[in-house]
Amino acid sequence: MRKAIAGIVTSLWAFPAFSEDIVIAALGDSLTQGYGLVREEGFVPQLETWLRAQGGEVTLINAGVSGDTTAGGASRAAWTLTPDVDALIVALGGNDLLRGIDPAVGRANLEVILQAADAAEVKVLLVGMQAPGNYGPAYKEAFDAMYPDLAAQYGTLFMESFFDGLGGAGVDPADLQAFMQADGIHPNADGVARIVEGFGPHVLALIEAAGGS
Repeated sequence: MRKAIAGIVTSLWAFPAFSEDIVIAALGDSLTQGYGLVREEGFVPQLETWLRAQGGEVTLINAGVSGDTTAGGASRAAWTLTPDVDALIVALGGNDLLRGIDPAVGRANLEVILQAADAAEVKVLLVGMQAPGNYGPAYKEAFDAMYPDLAAQYGTLFMESFFDGLGGAGVDPADLQAFMQADGIHPNADGVARIVEGFGPHVLALIEAAGGS
């Protein structure tokens, strides 16, 4: 039995309060790793700071690897889930898209990760992603659907997009220039701050779920 979080208090106006430390591993790619940013400006440090400001004794492990695909995440899942880890954020798939990897392959890799989390009795927040239209409608439909389908199948928490805090999948890229690095792919420090605002409530729900494990 993993360590429990005691004294979780929820209300319309207050975030949960936690009486002991919880450890969350963030398994992802360059977006999680903090590509192009100094360490404290990256996603994981900013999210940890945000969560601690809500009263949580939370430690985040940066398990993001730049360039990683779902296959890379699957290969790292078991050893990322050490006995100290209470919860897992899974944010992978962007590099699968860049390489045009079959969504069936990505789905199978994500299943490996979710099965490893199940075996370790670790709660998961699965972060979805939406494919562009240039691979064709069949590819897009299969890719977009695998995240909510797997979240339902494995009973994970689900967040539609890593970029929800920037307006989500439907936002006009031209409106995001002030929040992106020069490559137009990776957020700058201000963009990460907005992304963290979008992530925060989902991760608080993940912490609350982990309290019952």
